[in-house]
Amino acid sequence: MILIELLKAILFGIVEGITEWLPISSTGHLLLLQEFVNFKGVSAGFMDMFNVVIQLGAILAVVVIYFGKLNPFKPGKSQEEVKQTWSLWSKVLVAILPAMVIGVPLDDWFEAHFYNPVSIALMLIIYGIAFLVIEKQEFVKDPSVTRLEDLPYATAFKIGLFQVLALFPGTSRSGATIVGGLLNGTSRSVVTEFTFFLGIPVMFGASGVKVLKFILNGNSLTGTEGLLLVVAMVTAFAVSLYAIRFLTGYVKQNDFTIFGKYRIVLGILLLLYAGVRAFLA
Repeated sequence: MILIELLKAILFGIVEGITEWLPISSTGHLLLLQEFVNFKGVSAGFMDMFNVVIQLGAILAVVVIYFGKLNPFKPGKSQEEVKQTWSLWSKVLVAILPAMVIGVPLDDWFEAHFYNPVSIALMLIIYGIAFLVIEKQEFVKDPSVTRLEDLPYATAFKIGLFQVLALFPGTSRSGATIVGGLLNGTSRSVVTEFTFFLGIPVMFGASGVKVLKFILNGNSLTGTEGLLLVVAMVTAFAVSLYAIRFLTGYVKQNDFTIFGKYRIVLGILLLLYAGVRAFLA
């Protein structure tokens, strides 16, 4: 029996590792997966925490891949490179301010009202259409910011405002920030990388909040739950190593149209599923 549960954890990790970085909504996919695949013998509180904390595995992949770029104390860095690293972290901190001010206090409310298949489907479709429309605009073909070092603080803040929209499940944190970046003149490569870095403090913070709520609600991890969480996180980490490299290479030669189309198709299928389920209920 435990083997089956571990295989489920691996499946959740694979889905998280892929969808955390592609602009197709990791939370949406994890919630959809739970419509068909559920762990046996775990608490509802654990699953609520699991859906967020599993993302730490994916975030750690960013830290590993970009450790040299993110580490201002790396031996051999020039003074200019150290300055650029501190500047990058400053812009990340500016960009997470909206999530801290708006996202933290409203997270539970959004979770209570919008974590359902219909809401997820609508957000998948809306942002899918947004990607298709934006990619047809001329300004996307001639971005004003083509190097991460040249990203203005004001633009970083605006991208952070778009990240707040990811409170709606099905939006995609990366999808929202990428849309925000494209609309504000950044190249696909720049906003994709910045989205990776923006996820580090955001997801560590979100995971910390979820763990704290889990504990304050009187919950504690069983041995099985702890094992499932670790397996899922390790799997998400391993898969993310490939997903991140894939996306960074892909956006250098392609646009986000394929992701927009995928979102629309998945959203329509999900609406049909929700309709059939309601009809049969």
